[in-house]
Formats: sequence, C-alpha cells, structure tokens
Amino acid sequence: MASHFTTLNNGQTIPAIGLGTWQSKPNEVARAVEYALKAGYRHIDCAWAYGNEKEVGEGLRASGVPREEVFITSKLWGTYHKRVEDCLDQTLANLGTTYLDLYLVHWPIAMNPNGNHPVMPMRPNGNRDIDESWDITYTWKGMEAMVKKGKVKAIGASNFSQTVLERILPTAEIIPAVNQLEIHLYNPQLKLLDYLKSKNIVPQAYSPLGSTNSPLLTDETATEIAKKHGLKSTSDVLLGYLLAKDIIVLPKSVTPSRIESNMTGALEAYSVLTPEDIKILEGVAASGKQKRFIMPPWGIDLGFDNWPTPTK
Repeated sequence: MASHFTTLNNGQTIPAIGLGTWQSKPNEVARAVEYALKAGYRHIDCAWAYGNEKEVGEGLRASGVPREEVFITSKLWGTYHKRVEDCLDQTLANLGTTYLDLYLVHWPIAMNPNGNHPVMPMRPNGNRDIDESWDITYTWKGMEAMVKKGKVKAIGASNFSQTVLERILPTAEIIPAVNQLEIHLYNPQLKLLDYLKSKNIVPQAYSPLGSTNSPLLTDETATEIAKKHGLKSTSDVLLGYLLAKDIIVLPKSVTPSRIESNMTGALEAYSVLTPEDIKILEGVAASGKQKRFIMPPWGIDLGFDNWPTPTK
C-alpha cells in the first residue's frame, strides 16, 4: 500500500505514517518492523535510548525491502550532546546502515555524560542530572556537522518548545526539518503548530493514540465521528485527523493486525474527514480534556504549555 507523503524543508519526501518503536521489547520489535515493511510502511522511527535499534535493523533486513526505500529516523540522547557523532555511529552500527534519513535531538536537554548512569543519570532529589552549563546551540552545530559529513540527510528537533527553537534558530545554518512532539486529541499544541508552520518545520506526532489504556480510544467525540463516517475504529479518526492537519503520525504497535489497521484506518479517515470534523476535534482538549501523558521530571522549564512547574 502506498503511504501518504509530506515534503520537508530540504526537499526530501517523508512518509506521513511511520512505525513507532518506543517501548517495543527487543524480542518483539524485529518482527514488528519486518511485518510493517511487508505491509507497506516505509518509515520507521527509532532512537538510541529505546535500546532496541539492533533488533530494528534485523527487522529491516528480514523484510527484504531495500534500505534506500525505507525512511529511517533516530535520535541523539541527552548524555551525548557533546559527542553527537559517537551516539550516531552507535545507532548506524546497530541498525546496520551507513546513513539516516533524519536525525533528531531527542530532548533539548544535555545530561551529565559522567553521571551515575549512562542513559539516565539522576540527582539525589530524583531529577535527571542535567548539565545546565551546556548551550543547546552547540548541540545543533554538532547535528549540522553530521549532515555535512553525509551521515544523515536531514536533522530535526524532538520535544522542542517555541522557546527552545528560538534559542537555536538565530545561529542555525540548517533549519530543523521536523519537530517531533506529543500531539494528539487531548494535547493538540495548536499555538506551537502555528509557530512551526511559520518556520516551515514539519510537526510529527508521537503517542498519537495516547498511552497504554488511553482514554483517547473511547473519546465520545472521536467515536461519534468515526461512526458517522462508517470507520472501523476511533483510532482511525485520531490518526486521520492529524494527517489532515499535515502532521506526521508515528503510532507504535507490535501486533500485526494493529500495525496494518493503523495505516489503512488513518488513510481512510484522512480521505473522509471534513473541515467541520477537524474543527470539532481541535476543540476537544479545550473543553476540559487537555492532558499530556509524557512528562519526564527534568527539573527545568522546557517552555511548554500545560506542563507541570519543575521542582529543583
């Protein structure tokens, strides 16, 4: 099945539906990637911190789909902001590829590379051990260097608020191609989406269906719209509505039937949702349902709306 495509600000095309691999166990993710690619997916979203990129690479090879036909994204982790190439090289080796189509800064936060844990160094109060002296613009320069070396085709942001983007844009030689965010029915981030559009930065939605046992899947408004159009499930509306807003969606699943229906259902909903439907869905969060599911205790203000005040 052909996917829906979006064009990035460097001219690259990217499939607008990708397979998310966060929290996919190593013994499950290889099969999920293999199945997704055989089912027509051509976009896989990975990250060094997920700890499963070796198995993602196994799934890629097992699928038989040529590497150049698959759009692969990965992400720089916080303990590597001073060593961008080191983190990238580990990802490339684990995936078994010589380049990435897109490389993101996972969070705009540099953590202590010599802390008490290689992935998540902690402070005694339970907050992440952040290197507050590090300037995110230096991280971005390191990312730009990877494009110049030919190791990545495009670079972008993840979990960057407007405040953080405004720190890097004045000195950026390469404008971020995307900003990957928690975007869904209950966390639409409408103001930030307007800002991204003004800067020609494509939004990507992780957790577009919410979290495990998500209340989004039983939302009355989305369910009613799904029934009105004869769609198979509420999740079709949750994904299709984002596609209609030119947002790339990255639903995660390791279940073959769900992997397939996430793509077919999203595309079907995209084709039938009306501008009125979109307007109604955009208003759901403001009606009292605003909710984020992903809020790590970083201990600093990231500049997002609807984020708890950090405790030092």
